[in-house]
Amino acid sequence: MSTNSTAPFTITSMTPAEMAIAIDWARREGWNPGLQDATAFRCADPQGFLLGRLGDQPVATISAVKYGDDFGFIGLYIADGPFRGRGFGYGIWQEAMARLAGRNVGLDGVVAQQDNYRKSGFQLAYRNIRHAGRSTAGPKATRAVPVASIDFDELVRYDRRLFPAERTTFLANWVHPSHARALAIVEGSTILGYGVIRPCHQGFKIAPLYASTPEVAEELVRALTADLPDQSEFFIDVPEPNAHAMQLAAGLGMTPVLETARMYTRRAPDLPLDEVFGITSLELG
Repeated sequence: MSTNSTAPFTITSMTPAEMAIAIDWARREGWNPGLQDATAFRCADPQGFLLGRLGDQPVATISAVKYGDDFGFIGLYIADGPFRGRGFGYGIWQEAMARLAGRNVGLDGVVAQQDNYRKSGFQLAYRNIRHAGRSTAGPKATRAVPVASIDFDELVRYDRRLFPAERTTFLANWVHPSHARALAIVEGSTILGYGVIRPCHQGFKIAPLYASTPEVAEELVRALTADLPDQSEFFIDVPEPNAHAMQLAAGLGMTPVLETARMYTRRAPDLPLDEVFGITSLELG
């Protein structure tokens, strides 16, 4: 490993192969990314993932994903351990924020870094609480159907109500059955909720989990975990303001294991958080 302080520090957009660096560092940080996240993430914004190098040595990563014309999200903000405290992290942060200039920018940061994010203009909106649980054998009868069986345009419209921007290309990959299992509950022509479960470096993660009622959310959780081996570990990142979601997690025997601070540079988007039982990603919102 080179630590030559005279080598130039450069920042470039990651190639598909370089995405593995950011995902592996996220794993090391304990954020437990999905096994296929790199592919789906790049669909959101192929130029939105930055790698900082000292000479030819990767030293820092960050994502600065653009959604539409006025929203962006920061994630994967990591300086490699031996290179922390040397300004490389702040350098790549400045580049990411410059790329998102003029947009409302969100992030899910570790709570201990809130004060640093405030210095960059971010304000706390709420906390997301990661809960961990175990799958259990039980009745498999459910109204849930594969997302692939419903109209994708309808899914995009439903998702847009619950996320600050349209994300069609990302969504098409995120719900793809080769990467994850995605189920929806539909009544007539109305989507009542949907969820996606995908394998992660540790267990599985349900993300997102959107539902019109706690009952629909619980039905989706049970359907999504029904085919897992008994006692498989799974996780949901629950927005704390949704009291019904917090109660559902507790009722399912899940326990808090991680919390993050959802922050924005402007006013928090006006979303029906009472229908958000689990967010999609700490890295992309």
